Amino acid sequence: MNRMFRQWRALFSIYFQDGIAYKASGLIWVLTDVATAVTMPLVWAAASAGGAIQGFDQRAFVLYYLTMLLISCFVTCHYMWEIAWEIKEGIFSTYLVRPIGYMQLMFVRNFAWRIVRTMIFLPLFLLLIWAYGGYLGGQSLYLGWETWVAILLGHTLSFSFVMALGMLALFVQEATAIFELYYVPMLFLSGQLFPIALLPDWARNLAALFPFYYTTGFPTEVAIGRIGSTDALQGIGLQVAWIGGSLVLQRVLWAHGLRHYTGVGM
Repeated sequence: MNRMFRQWRALFSIYFQDGIAYKASGLIWVLTDVATAVTMPLVWAAASAGGAIQGFDQRAFVLYYLTMLLISCFVTCHYMWEIAWEIKEGIFSTYLVRPIGYMQLMFVRNFAWRIVRTMIFLPLFLLLIWAYGGYLGGQSLYLGWETWVAILLGHTLSFSFVMALGMLALFVQEATAIFELYYVPMLFLSGQLFPIALLPDWARNLAALFPFYYTTGFPTEVAIGRIGSTDALQGIGLQVAWIGGSLVLQRVLWAHGLRHYTGVGM
């Protein structure tokens, strides 16, 4: 156990420094997310000027999007693109001979990058709070243990599901088209484009059947106080179940995919 933690600490230090070294690229990715945070609260604030929509008034919409943006910076994983590229180029072979499991290495790698990305985003987040200060008066977040657990599990769920998705690159040469399709249900059912409560009943039921909502939408609604303790515990249980299912799927695809992998590079 001590050896494993020493490996994790060393890897975290390496990838954290790597993220700091490429701050410009991280800032570009953050700015693409900020564009949504700037526009969507204004759209829904204008739409709800005449009254609340599904329990969201102007202030609640702004609080939701700002909280969602901060949480998604830490939670949302996109590592399937790197996995596919490294498999295609043969770089993946170097991970197979290292004295640490591939899943562990990628988890620490992703965690380090998420920390760096959140740090890069914080100054912009403070600027957004100042810009939307008029809407945030009297608003508060719930920062109980349920919120922190939901965020950490959301991070783990996003990572484990994306890792399972990334394993498809072991079977097909060009997996990027599959990854593009992933963003269609992810954006609509995760709550990142708009709160799940605004969807029709059939869409809300559909969101409950997929893991996307439990990555970002669920932690956000816990944080802003729309989900009570009892429902939060149920949601946390579903997060754990989806993490377990994603890990099993990843291991199955890993075991079968390695038989197809040749590692010749391009």
